[in-house]
Amino acid sequence: MGTTLQSPSAWAEAEFRDADLHDVRRTRRLVCVASALAEHPSGLLPHALRAWADLKAAYRLFGEEDVTYDRVIAPHWQHTRQACEKPGDYLFVEDTTEIDFTSHYMTEDLGWTGDGGGRGMYAHTTLALCIERWTPQNEPEVLILGLLGQKVWTRPEKTPDRLEKKRQRLERPRESERWAELFDRLRPPPAGARWTYVADRESDIYEVFERCAERPLDYIVRANQPRALSKEDRSVFEAVAEANALGRFEVFLRARPGQKARTSVVEVRSCAVTLRGPWRPRRKTPDLSVRVVEAREVDAPAGVKPIHWVLLTSWPTEDFVSCLRVVKAYAKRWLIEEYHKALKTGAGIEQSQLSSAAAIQALLGILAVVAVRLLNMKLLAQVCPDEAIGPETIGPEVLKILEAERGKPKEGWTHRTLLVRIAGLGGFPGRKGDGLPGWQTLWRGWDRLMMMVQGYDLAHKS
Repeated sequence: MGTTLQSPSAWAEAEFRDADLHDVRRTRRLVCVASALAEHPSGLLPHALRAWADLKAAYRLFGEEDVTYDRVIAPHWQHTRQACEKPGDYLFVEDTTEIDFTSHYMTEDLGWTGDGGGRGMYAHTTLALCIERWTPQNEPEVLILGLLGQKVWTRPEKTPDRLEKKRQRLERPRESERWAELFDRLRPPPAGARWTYVADRESDIYEVFERCAERPLDYIVRANQPRALSKEDRSVFEAVAEANALGRFEVFLRARPGQKARTSVVEVRSCAVTLRGPWRPRRKTPDLSVRVVEAREVDAPAGVKPIHWVLLTSWPTEDFVSCLRVVKAYAKRWLIEEYHKALKTGAGIEQSQLSSAAAIQALLGILAVVAVRLLNMKLLAQVCPDEAIGPETIGPEVLKILEAERGKPKEGWTHRTLLVRIAGLGGFPGRKGDGLPGWQTLWRGWDRLMMMVQGYDLAHKS
């Protein structure tokens, strides 16, 4: 978070100078390449590195066996984990995304994706958010601290036997084990720091709740299956549906493909249940006590799928306000989707033309952190829109260029006016009703701005 608005060179130095690549010259080159990619986010190295000597050095860097994804990104992970040990309230949001290289026929060592028809790799990301404050509407305002962890892998060509028995499936290594796996390698949260694991339905796995209990971590997980209750002949879904309604609230839903933006009315229910421990080979699993919150849309428009979330949580749910906070905290899960969009559309990882999966993953180690920087620029404009920005924060040459190109904002330079002016260079109109810019216009604007900064620097050096 603290490096978001630094110059590309200062940002790259702060994020990557401690990378252990077994040669200080490689680390220096890594910082130079990261600085160039921060200036011109792109999976295409020739776009970011215009000088042939720099481009050739980058290709050589990513071809080194010691320059791996884990080694490149390790300092960032360490910085993020240290930041999360300070007193405060943190959300750790997890999700998986597919990185598609199906059209890159010459790239070696890629795995299969989707139903087997594509080629590429997967990234499972744990994004660390810090709750800055709660609004009067019980909305958590968050900023991104960084990546707490990110697992990258390729799927082998051979798939498991579709006829295998349940015991066989549970006893072999499975991709589903990635959910909350990171916390097995972290120290428990220190006193004064509350960590909450947040994930979608795919993480509704008994072992996830076990991991959270062992650390201990709080959790908010969307239920995926009608889990049986201990000593009751009903499921978790049935139990919460029978609970009394605690209240209603309005939520604004952004426009999506095929659906217009709308305001919906959501009714909240809650109950406490004990889930029956599922069967596992060679061990008996104990029953699990959880709190359940249901958020169900009422009177949804015809032809529109209504909101219906059933959330399993360790947070308090004794009244409407506490349940509302659970729902609003879970709603911040959309930031992991926005992060993956920043990684693909903003940082352009899927454009990479590197020749091997290992080299692409090493490049991903940089672009994964670039995407955090890009996303936090947008988030600062939402959470701290009116916070003033001075020349010492972003650089006097940046503000001079933006003022010359787009005009000085009447309200002065703030996080929001800075973002809108940068996106304006990429074609964003910036009218009152336009909201915040999308990734395409922000990327184009930032790229053009950095080209202008380079020209400004050259003109003042001559």
